Amino acid sequence: MAARTPGSSVEDYRTLALRCEGASEGAHMERPDFRANGRIFGSLHPDRGTAMVKLTPGQQETWLADHPAALAPASGAWGRQGYTLVELAQIDRTRLGELVTTAWQNVMAMPPGRSRPASSAPRAKKAQKK
Repeated sequence: MAARTPGSSVEDYRTLALRCEGASEGAHMERPDFRANGRIFGSLHPDRGTAMVKLTPGQQETWLADHPAALAPASGAWGRQGYTLVELAQIDRTRLGELVTTAWQNVMAMPPGRSRPASSAPRAKKAQKK
């Protein structure tokens, strides 16, 4: 049996996310996402070995200070809202579990989101007026 590396993997993230009560896996922008309460609390970028968790800006600030090698804010307005990128190989499974649980708790504390099927199919474009 191969030795376990200190970081986490895509499968670790998936397992931890799906252990959250009411969580399901879908797809958004052709990437696996994880939802609860009708809202996305995380997503995976398997080809890059990264993930995203939805934190509050205050939570993000604390986590970034404590784990600068493993975490970075998402770009632009998403990052300013607390969306945080996770370099899976740089964070241990225990801390990853804490991040995923925090993101899940955040969406569970919100009013339920719109109910729509999780799908990677593109939305139909609205007809443009001529």
